[in-house]
Amino acid sequence: MFYTYILKSKKNGNLYTGYTHDLRKRFQEHNKNKSPATKGRGPFDLVYYEACIDEDDAKARELFLKSGAGKKYLKNRLKRFLSLTGF
Repeated sequence: MFYTYILKSKKNGNLYTGYTHDLRKRFQEHNKNKSPATKGRGPFDLVYYEACIDEDDAKARELFLKSGAGKKYLKNRLKRFLSLTGF
């Protein structure tokens, strides 16, 4: 399985979108500052993820969630969570 995921920084509240084949390991890497993409921005909460059978599907989903339409989808999908956290 491959996973597309959304992290929320506890430091500044920003969201980060990525994909991986090992979600637990990747989440730990982000929180231990072992990922150049998020180094210094953690710690993080995992706020959303989707599972895909195919890596290309996970990559495509990541790109979609980073787009304007994808951000709108996430805002609607995570409406309650985002309103509770003031995002």
